[in-house]
Amino acid sequence: TLQNPRASTEFALKEIMSSGGAEDDIPQAERKTVTDFCYLLDKSKQLFNGLSFGTYISICKQVLDNRYGLKRWQIGEIASKIGQLYYHYYLRTSETSYLNEAFSFYSAIRQRSYYSQVNKEDRPELVVKKLRYYARFIVVCLLLNKMDVVKDLVKELSDEIEDYTHRFNTEDQVEWNLVLQEVAAFIEADPVMVLNDDNTIVITSNRLSETGAPLLEQGMIVGQLALADALIIGNCNNQVKFSELTIDMFRMLQALEREPMNLASQMNKPGMQESTEKPARRENPHKYLLYKPTFSQLYTFLAASFKELPANSVLLIYLSATGVFPSGRSDSEGPYDFGGVLTNSNRDIINGDAIHKRNQSYKEMHCLHPGDLYPFTRKPLFIIVDSSNSVAYKNFTNLFGQPLVCLLSPTAYPKALQDQSQRGSLFTLFLNNPLMAFLFVSGLSSMRRGLWEKCQDYLRKINRDIAQLLTHSRSIDQSFLQFFGDEFLRLLLTRFIFCSATMRMHKIFRETRNYPESYPQLPRDETVENPHLQKHILELASILDVRNVFLENTLDDY
Repeated sequence: TLQNPRASTEFALKEIMSSGGAEDDIPQAERKTVTDFCYLLDKSKQLFNGLSFGTYISICKQVLDNRYGLKRWQIGEIASKIGQLYYHYYLRTSETSYLNEAFSFYSAIRQRSYYSQVNKEDRPELVVKKLRYYARFIVVCLLLNKMDVVKDLVKELSDEIEDYTHRFNTEDQVEWNLVLQEVAAFIEADPVMVLNDDNTIVITSNRLSETGAPLLEQGMIVGQLALADALIIGNCNNQVKFSELTIDMFRMLQALEREPMNLASQMNKPGMQESTEKPARRENPHKYLLYKPTFSQLYTFLAASFKELPANSVLLIYLSATGVFPSGRSDSEGPYDFGGVLTNSNRDIINGDAIHKRNQSYKEMHCLHPGDLYPFTRKPLFIIVDSSNSVAYKNFTNLFGQPLVCLLSPTAYPKALQDQSQRGSLFTLFLNNPLMAFLFVSGLSSMRRGLWEKCQDYLRKINRDIAQLLTHSRSIDQSFLQFFGDEFLRLLLTRFIFCSATMRMHKIFRETRNYPESYPQLPRDETVENPHLQKHILELASILDVRNVFLENTLDDY
């Protein structure tokens, strides 16, 4: 593997010059183009080891022999492809450091204006390459929370699309305008703004930081399982999305990642393993992102992940999907009698969540029923269901005695909150950014940075106390404790309990279907209805001056 890509580039050029003519014969501008080209090739080799170094020298030599026929937009296209390779490598490995590498390539294309001459050529397919580059760059910036860059890119993309549609009467102009609408809606999906003193928006990160999850304290007896794989599935109707990533998928994806750091600084850390060695444990769980998968696709990825799951590891399944309800009463109450969540099909959806079946005596085939997951409970399984029929998964049976937990969203929200569903589920928002969700249900839409940070500190204290309640409970199912040793799962469990306790204390959440549930059930008096936790929630509400939206004597109201 090449350790110094710039040094190897210089060596390649030296080899080329010695075999193909004097360096002085090469115009300065074209020499720069070839240098950039060779550097990009070296970078791709460093990551993928796809071809030999000699092959790259040969390619560079061909560039020179062909009278430097490479145009600037072609250099941009090569750099864009390498950036895309880094992005896909991030998807494959879940190592967020590769996002920084993808960003550096995309950013260099923009800074050096590699695509600037494309608009002068009468070739719409070249302009489409430029538009795709912008769309890919925006995705990477969204994942890195570089929202200022995103806004600049969206403006530039809008101008490019306007020029494209003005110059070429193509059939895809509606699609590109839809891309603009999607990313604009994605940017505005968060219901609460955090503001600096000068009213600029603070960009908050929701990945796991070093102080994110409550620490395990002495006396806490928990399992040693580690989250290894996660399937993140999005199949909600009319939810904000961009590039096959719904806002719910985006939020859950970030909840299962650590804060990224620069790849180079990571590799240069003292004590870091050499790149040829296989790390003993992944920094982040491996993820499959499945947007509107068919049942076959979902089951294929599920089976593959199950097959490769290491010993003492956990598979997480996150389902954000439209509910499928049973068509009629059934004499039995088996794992296929309560419906489930929708998988993709070509048939139309009638009335939002209700699925029309030609024969009501049969089960819905385009549905992931609880029973479909039974074979995978042979290994530790952690399930999150965010759906209008999440309670179908409450009817689980642990057949094999392995750790098994299902966290289930409310099946309905108070009418005052229902119109927000297009901007993402409130339940998933609680699991991703509990303070923002708390502010939203409290009726707040903006907050100063200082108060936000004060509330975050208090929320960390609440999480520590929830961890104490959960690990000291005498009646809690052991599955919860088996999963509590993993940082990601520990944070999800504490946030789930905070979400459930908040909704139970809120004045407008008064129906049973407004509350999250779980399988196995949590002991309410020791967790979600614990007076100590309720006191904390009221104190947080007092800090925000919204105590009036919560019930004071909560236990008396049940």
